[in-house]
Amino acid sequence: MDVLTENFSLYGKGFLGTLELTVYASILAMVLGFVMASCRVAPVGSFRVIGTVWVAVLRNTPLTLLFFAVLLGLPRFGLVLPFKVFAVIALGCYTSAFICEVLRSGINTVPQGQGEAARSLGMTFGQSLGNVVLPQAFRSVIPPIGSTLIALAKNSAIAGAFSVIELLGTYKTLNELGYSIIWTFVWIAVGYLIITLSISAVFNVMEKRWGVAR
Repeated sequence: MDVLTENFSLYGKGFLGTLELTVYASILAMVLGFVMASCRVAPVGSFRVIGTVWVAVLRNTPLTLLFFAVLLGLPRFGLVLPFKVFAVIALGCYTSAFICEVLRSGINTVPQGQGEAARSLGMTFGQSLGNVVLPQAFRSVIPPIGSTLIALAKNSAIAGAFSVIELLGTYKTLNELGYSIIWTFVWIAVGYLIITLSISAVFNVMEKRWGVAR
């Protein structure tokens, strides 16, 4: 218990760092995932190609390699930002590929006639997708989106290897100070549990309110 009480501020900074990465990267992943899912089901072939390539490349690229590409590659093109912003970009883009596939699978559960009926009423593709298809698809994708964002929270631990303040990275300082490595990791695990269980609780409430009735 001493390792927590004597280093509460250090744990707090790490916890807040992981929380910020999770929140901001989740927002980016949801936005990009929605855009790419729209591209994948769009009637325009070039849009479908963009969505397919995005998903294929990011889902099959190791996250650590993507961190190297973003944090070390983008500055070579003149884009210099804080490492935390780069970490959010890497996490958000990587997770967006999985969000995209979750949304696409949800869209595919909506009967095709729903979209056709909307277009027969004069709606554009964007209107039928946003007003008819996605609201129905959303009900079935709440649980998998929650699971994907929980995975994002755990994946944020990679950012610590790139000088970003986050929860897992606190073990280096505490190990140097001579604290028990076991208890150090116990309290780190507790911090991750708080974040992941909070995400799970939020999505459980959403599922009960808007999810598909069982």
